[in-house]
Amino acid sequence: MITSKQILISHGLRLTNSREEILNIFLGHKTALSQPEIEKELHSCDRVTIYRTLATYLEKGILHKVLDDVGAMKYALCAESCHSDHYHAHDHIHFKCNVCGNTTCVEDIHVPTLQLPQGFKMSEMNILIQGTCPSCN
Repeated sequence: MITSKQILISHGLRLTNSREEILNIFLGHKTALSQPEIEKELHSCDRVTIYRTLATYLEKGILHKVLDDVGAMKYALCAESCHSDHYHAHDHIHFKCNVCGNTTCVEDIHVPTLQLPQGFKMSEMNILIQGTCPSCN
């Protein structure tokens, strides 16, 4: 299993306690997390440090944004499938459980390429499916 130190080094980031602690929270969860959820688990960093760290992780391609049905911003670790030689994409499905509220990346389902009308240019795509996860089913 890859460690937080390995991820930070591979993305050219300086190792700090707060960066490692925040990344370890994501490595310990299989679901997307919001900033308030991270704050609940991490008492050694202030809100601004967490916000800046999340922004850095987004910029470096360590995390990606996950929007849920109520407009809350969540973050999930990027998987190997998010990266190719010249492209960093998150064209996969996110599943939100109506019972437990967890949002999970579902990367093993093929999402077809969408043809947008002329003049439209896609910058990102978010597909959210809601239902009941295996744990709550």
